[in-house]
Amino acid sequence: MGLDREAGTLVMVAHGTRSPQGEETLRALTHLVRRQRPATRVELAYLEISRPLLADLLPTIDGPVTVVPLLLAGGYHVHIDLPEVIAATRPDAVVARPLGPHPLLADALSHTLFRAGLKATDTVILGAAGSSDPAALADVRAAARLLAVRLARPVTAAFASAGTPTVPDAMERARSSPAARVVIASYLLAPGFFQTRLETATADLVTPPLGADPDVATLIWTRHDEATHQPTRELTRTCVTP
Repeated sequence: MGLDREAGTLVMVAHGTRSPQGEETLRALTHLVRRQRPATRVELAYLEISRPLLADLLPTIDGPVTVVPLLLAGGYHVHIDLPEVIAATRPDAVVARPLGPHPLLADALSHTLFRAGLKATDTVILGAAGSSDPAALADVRAAARLLAVRLARPVTAAFASAGTPTVPDAMERARSSPAARVVIASYLLAPGFFQTRLETATADLVTPPLGADPDVATLIWTRHDEATHQPTRELTRTCVTP
């Protein structure tokens, strides 16, 4: 099947990482997104560090462009970095909302937790990168509430960098409870610096990042369709292991 030029191009933009495994995971997610709508051109770019840079890619694309941030919450990159790049290189591009919070992410997180061996007696912490932007922290706490509903148990949002409670503080509180185990659900898309921080937090179990999850791929198209005012189409959901 050839590409539908009238459909334009979906550009997924991530922050960037020095982790080769992180880049590989995002490429696998891009592959999964392409497979859900093979007639639409899909590209992956980065704000910094990794290549291709968004600032270099956007001027090379003909036709309509929709940019979907591969970010799970708002913050500096969504409100400052990304608009600056768009204004300088492709002011006609349509920019979608960040991915989270959204029920599809709660679904993806719950599936990852149960695959990892979540038990009914476990205490769950949602481990996120963090931000100096209060609105971004609020997004993560909203994601924790959605996951709590999905799991039918309390979920605490905690942060590996800026934001309170920190992951160590949340771990300390959880250890004071009668729960047999403490589990950190990684609220990250790909391996890298913050995933390493979560994995060194002495939890009994830390899930891998969301990665190339079918629900995440579906959500990317949902954000695309919201931004372009299109009804979300039925998607072919294909599981890809990074």
